[in-house]
Amino acid sequence: MGSAVFPITYRTSFRDRPLSTIRIRAAPGNPRRGWLVAGHQMIPVALGRGGITTNKREGDGGTPRGIFRPLRLWWRADRHPRPPSFLPIRAITPADAWCENPGDRHYNQPIRLTQDTPGDRLTRADHLYDFIIEIDHNTRPRIAGRGSAVFLHLARDNFAPTAGCVGMTRSAMLQLLARIGPQTRIVIG
Repeated sequence: MGSAVFPITYRTSFRDRPLSTIRIRAAPGNPRRGWLVAGHQMIPVALGRGGITTNKREGDGGTPRGIFRPLRLWWRADRHPRPPSFLPIRAITPADAWCENPGDRHYNQPIRLTQDTPGDRLTRADHLYDFIIEIDHNTRPRIAGRGSAVFLHLARDNFAPTAGCVGMTRSAMLQLLARIGPQTRIVIG
């Protein structure tokens, strides 16, 4: 008499896989503040000083409207332990920066700084860039002047407006990192 083989099925929790979509919207009456909705969580966020904009331009302070994907997490390993995440993770070094010069061939890309290289340095004295979620805004194709260095990062204590990014508290960022992956859609607007 043979024994039957039954496949073993495992019940997975919704927290065992990344969210399919997160949404970011401006708060009623205050275009510089908003809400990030991730599953059943509502996270308060700071938005760009120009609010959410359809026609993003370099230096306009607007948070771009659109659908984006997270590409990777950059984190300050000298300040925090490596957070759990479905995203690829890269530790920030003192030489890491972001090219914001529309005339440069490396525009809207990470660069390595030398003493003479300008760029948005990722190692900051404050804590805004302790965790950075890089998104695919203005990447394929990269268009000079259409905005660079648009990230999800930490907010200032008073949720002051960003230069066009989405800022949140450290605890909210850590919760979000555990729930998003490269296929998560980030819907802004």
